[in-house]
Amino acid sequence: MSGVPRRRMVPAYLVTGGRSKPGRTALDRLTVLHAAGSEPPDGLDPEHRSLWALLRDGALTLVEAAAHLRLPVSATRFLAADLVEAGLLRARTPVPRAQQIDRALVERLLVGLRTLR
Repeated sequence: MSGVPRRRMVPAYLVTGGRSKPGRTALDRLTVLHAAGSEPPDGLDPEHRSLWALLRDGALTLVEAAAHLRLPVSATRFLAADLVEAGLLRARTPVPRAQQIDRALVERLLVGLRTLR
């Protein structure tokens, strides 16, 4: 039975505390999270503490953190939003995708560089 993943003792929907919205902080699936301090704060729920401890040594995206915690992304979003609002985590928006390069501009640049020879 070592190949079978263990079931969580607490259902994931209980992690959200019965809420339907994560709060004021809007987090994307690719939001980069990292801990704001070096010591774990007192009085955190076990799930919040697990997320904070996971991010203490480095940064992860929301999706990566959910995978490490074996929680749905939606439940992890609640945990992260709570910690960001409490000032215990910092969230950085994902790096936007690069815009399409204007081919005509690149061709003019190439022509200009060739004339410099």
